[in-house]
Amino acid sequence: MKNQRVVEPEHLFFEAEREQKFITGSQAVKEAIKRANVDIAISYPITPQSESMHLVGDIYAEGYLKEYFRGENEFAVMSEVAGAAMGGARAFTATGGPGTLRAFEMFPTWVGARLPIVCTFLTRGINSPLTIQPDTIEMSFMLDTGMLMLHAETAQDLYDMTLKAFMIAEKTDVHIPVGVFADGFFVTHTRETIEVAPEDIKLPSYDAYSAPVPVMDMENAPVRQMRDPFVMKSNFISYAAHASWQQETDAAAQRARKYIHKYLGGLVESENEDADVLIVASGTAVSQSREAIALAKKEGLNVGLVKIKSIRPFPTEEIRELTKNAKAVIVPEFNRVGWLSREIKSVVNDSDKVIGAPRVYGGMTMPVELILDEIRRCSV
Repeated sequence: MKNQRVVEPEHLFFEAEREQKFITGSQAVKEAIKRANVDIAISYPITPQSESMHLVGDIYAEGYLKEYFRGENEFAVMSEVAGAAMGGARAFTATGGPGTLRAFEMFPTWVGARLPIVCTFLTRGINSPLTIQPDTIEMSFMLDTGMLMLHAETAQDLYDMTLKAFMIAEKTDVHIPVGVFADGFFVTHTRETIEVAPEDIKLPSYDAYSAPVPVMDMENAPVRQMRDPFVMKSNFISYAAHASWQQETDAAAQRARKYIHKYLGGLVESENEDADVLIVASGTAVSQSREAIALAKKEGLNVGLVKIKSIRPFPTEEIRELTKNAKAVIVPEFNRVGWLSREIKSVVNDSDKVIGAPRVYGGMTMPVELILDEIRRCSV
């Protein structure tokens, strides 16, 4: 293994000197894993994710990981990282688009088994006719798996969220998987200057015995998934066991809020939140919104911005408070279904003021003029 010094998370995240690198989002994933003290990473190619796990394979060859291999398919990979996590390893993988759907059964399984796996989802379209272009529709499918979901706007976000996700996932009172989502191509294949910690330091190793469920080893029977014989039976005890466990994993996601605040500075960020017109967005839609707001300002239009960093847990109270005085809430999205606007409409006091537009999908970019048109309409 590479000779790296173990430091406290707070030192690595906030105190260590930073080096600037002009890199892509895929390379940002590699830089995060280089410092994450990961035991095992398992890969399977799917555009636009393939490069990120290829690069993780490169740093395995350099000695930054204990184990790395290519799985048979996406479902196999997600099953294999589950087995590694059950055995007490810090496990990482990545996927996106059709790969997410092919592996889908395993995501709620990770949650139910209380596995602190970190997975980056580098999103793309999944519709037919086939597209490999940017789209966030797969996030709508992931909302109710029980996973924590973070959404990166930039390569810097992707680096920070991926690295910090391990510390959030592995807290004893959380201990469920974290999905770190970034918009494919817009983030993965675009270069920007980001700041990274020194290469010679890394996070503390995963303490599997701090888990709320037993680790599978020679001293503990393999009961993590099938905890008791009654789980497969049809009776009241079985129903109660399943219901209480789902409530507990939901509660674990809520308990993650304090760690998201600690490591990521909160579930949202806001600018000029007292404006009558607010844009609420996540991912690269935030970047497009910043450009539209700059153009609106030149026209004398006053617009605020709320950037959502955590999709699960959802910042319900924060969104409700930030939008309570706004006359209009614009929600631009890179998907057909408008899953984020639905989430926001479900928590604001007056859902009629939420404009679920503009939306682009199928791989389209979002011209800032589309957002600016919505701003103009809402400012009349």
